[in-house]
Amino acid sequence: MYAWIWRRLPGPWWARLAAAFALTGGVVALLWYFAFPWAEPLLPFDDVQVGNPVDVVPGQDVVPYPTVDNSQPGTPQPSASVAG
Repeated sequence: MYAWIWRRLPGPWWARLAAAFALTGGVVALLWYFAFPWAEPLLPFDDVQVGNPVDVVPGQDVVPYPTVDNSQPGTPQPSASVAG
């Protein structure tokens, strides 16, 4: 496909290269300013809700691990620094 486009562009190689960059920039601009803003409301990227909001009460959620002391049984403790 790219070879077909390259053969259809007029002029020497440097003019073809400039035209290819211009065409690529035009396609990117069309996507950026028209296609993506049109499609954004249809995409679920802003829907970050997890679970049912009715069941969640702030401050009463359950954390599946201890938050007071992060040390696990059998985990070595750091040694004291020696001043000197």
